[in-house]
Amino acid sequence: MDNRQALGSWLSGPRAAAEEAGVDFGYRGEQLGLPEEGPGSIARPGRRLGALAVDWGLSLLIAYGLITQSYNAAAQIWAPLIMFALMVFTVGTLGFTPGKRLFGLRVVALDTGRVSPWRAVLRTVLLFLAIPALIWDRDGRGLHDRLAGTVEVRI
Repeated sequence: MDNRQALGSWLSGPRAAAEEAGVDFGYRGEQLGLPEEGPGSIARPGRRLGALAVDWGLSLLIAYGLITQSYNAAAQIWAPLIMFALMVFTVGTLGFTPGKRLFGLRVVALDTGRVSPWRAVLRTVLLFLAIPALIWDRDGRGLHDRLAGTVEVRI
């Protein structure tokens, strides 16, 4: 490896540098036994963020329209509470929120396939803490999914 490659490897990150050196990481979800593409494959970050934005907008709309007549009170107090309840109840029963369904995503438990209510509560609490959701493994699962034993897949 010459100096230019060594200097440039930090720009592309350690994964790209390791792949250049010949390390095979496989595809996202391979270690979990999930397919590479299509239904059942790991959900991509763009879809996940889009679903989260739709769920937040829906929670904000419910808070503003049904509970308060002020955007400030709706956004600061009620919308997070509504979103928490929406995520716990819909993921714990159906496996998806309205935003996830719109984007073709589903949350499944790795061992049973169905997300139990306690897993939905744990996953949602960790998601609301934000830091666990920002720490990802090589399969693209957030720490909140790893600790809850779940994975977000495409339908």
